Amino acid sequence: MRAHAAVATSLSVDGRTVVGRLASAPPLTLRQTGPYTVHLVSTAAGPLGGDRLALDVDVAPRTTLELGSVASTLVLPGEGESEMLITARVGAGATLRFTPEPTVLAAGCRHRLIVRLALEPDASVLWREEIVFGRYGEEPGRCHARFDATCAGRPLIRQEFTVGDPALDTSPAVFGAARCVGTTFLTATAKEALVADGVAVLPLAASGTLVSALAGDAVELRSRLKWGEKAASVDGDDCVAYGGRTGGPGIQ
Repeated sequence: MRAHAAVATSLSVDGRTVVGRLASAPPLTLRQTGPYTVHLVSTAAGPLGGDRLALDVDVAPRTTLELGSVASTLVLPGEGESEMLITARVGAGATLRFTPEPTVLAAGCRHRLIVRLALEPDASVLWREEIVFGRYGEEPGRCHARFDATCAGRPLIRQEFTVGDPALDTSPAVFGAARCVGTTFLTATAKEALVADGVAVLPLAASGTLVSALAGDAVELRSRLKWGEKAASVDGDDCVAYGGRTGGPGIQ
């Protein structure tokens, strides 16, 4: 199956955000649930092995978009590798909050998750990804996740990791006994690195912050990520171009 969905905002004459485009293709179905809020609603099983799914997100300058999902995404095995490609562009002074429910890797699946995020100066973003290692009592399938973010065309972060490699997953240096992994990218810049039980808050070299967490279940993972997001967001900066201000005021 191949499916391509898209959402785009525009700015009205009175300065309000308008969700001007919602293009759906099962299993990617988009529903507007608020003035600037959109949810993904799964209208078919998947992704299944061999599926190629794509989601385009365009947030116009000085508009706001909150994008989530109504349920977790269950990745199922099938013929070949499945792929989910998310391409997002966030204009100058715009705000994007991307907070879908977790992706669950069913046993036997082979999945690739690719995110390409392009920001303009003064854009504000919170982008959260959560991956659960299989359904209850089963081993996870395999997933290769790649996240690329740029600001004004210059790299902010390049990150990738793999879930489902038995030789690596249980290593204390990788996932250990954890059953979930999650990351949040924020344009807010934490003043300093913070490390707590199962979570790390790491300021990036240019601007922004990466929160990474491991946990035994999805509830604990969400709690740890939100703790890190709050720590990073206190008086943090938005995306700034290279040569501009890269540090934020302190975390209280």
